[in-house]
Amino acid sequence: MSKYLFTSESVTEGHPDKLADQISDAILDAIVAKDPMARVAVETMVTTGLVLVSGEITTKAYVDIQKVVRETILAIGYNQPELGFHGDDVSVLITIDEQSPDIAQGVDLDVKSKELGAGDQGLMFGYACQETSSFMPLSIELSHQLALRLAEVRHQEILDYLGPDGKTQVTVEYDHEGEIKRIDTIVISTQHADHVSLETIEKDLMKQVIQKVVPTHLLDDTTKYLINPTGRFVIGGPKGDTGLTGRKIIVDTYGGKARHGGGAFSGKDATKVDRSAAYMARYIAKNLVAADLAKECEVQLAYAIGVVEPVSVRVDTFGTGTYDDEVLVQAVRDVFDLRPASIIDALDLRRPIFKDTAAYGHFGRNEPNFSWERTDRVSQLLDALG
Repeated sequence: MSKYLFTSESVTEGHPDKLADQISDAILDAIVAKDPMARVAVETMVTTGLVLVSGEITTKAYVDIQKVVRETILAIGYNQPELGFHGDDVSVLITIDEQSPDIAQGVDLDVKSKELGAGDQGLMFGYACQETSSFMPLSIELSHQLALRLAEVRHQEILDYLGPDGKTQVTVEYDHEGEIKRIDTIVISTQHADHVSLETIEKDLMKQVIQKVVPTHLLDDTTKYLINPTGRFVIGGPKGDTGLTGRKIIVDTYGGKARHGGGAFSGKDATKVDRSAAYMARYIAKNLVAADLAKECEVQLAYAIGVVEPVSVRVDTFGTGTYDDEVLVQAVRDVFDLRPASIIDALDLRRPIFKDTAAYGHFGRNEPNFSWERTDRVSQLLDALG
């Protein structure tokens, strides 16, 4: 190939699917804050005038789920009647059961031996690359930053006509060696008040969003900007589209640049390897790349329900590794304890930290609670390789 394009997307916190994710994780946080050993699997659906919360929760704590739901909706910005969805007025239906005893028997913890079986079978992927300082692909990093900036200018009332719902998308052009050349296309769709013209929105988003986020050296005269390409985005959020927990898993991870095992994250406590092992896989991949053992790395972990050790561990450096991939697998096994209980301990996942992950990506964020973003295993990996 002489050159190629790659595209990733993100969505704002007010997108209906992301709203559902944040409600599920806010409920998880409220429970874990009172009962760190709770088992939680919460799914949320949002639509016009309705929030449905369902799932399985086993806990000694009491949490006012109705209150958590409403506070989350209001904080995101659904607090105006004209948006068609209001945290104070929406109906909240809750249907919660306990975790199945058939599942629980395979997941129960022996504290002394740390024999915590995986909460389900499944495969999880982690990824890192040297494209950015966060070890994330540029397309998803810029998409997240644009979406976050949309929320910032709305909350700060810099652009007070914006609504909570929005989507971003960035297309990066690479040369034949896989090096970044330029940004080919930027797409932003944002909810707005009815009285605002498309011309005003285009002008304001260029100045207050795109120019504040995207490095100028990546833009040129042929970069395409598609801002509200349908021409109108007044009806948005749950009034415009039903939202469900777990429907933005590629936005949550690597923007399509790496594979995904299929499991969603939000609403699940750390005994669910869908979440905890995906965080560990990112932790491993990032440390391998930070150690200059590869320019690009994907890690796969796989588990069987109730079984302590992973059924497989795979490292793929796409030909960029300084050692054979099989050698790196052994180093990973030497340095990282991949039993579910040990993952929870290593990443300190029995804390109420999950709502912050539920918008703008679970990876690539330099924030204190994102323990899987540390690069503190570099020296141990190098030592393991001699």
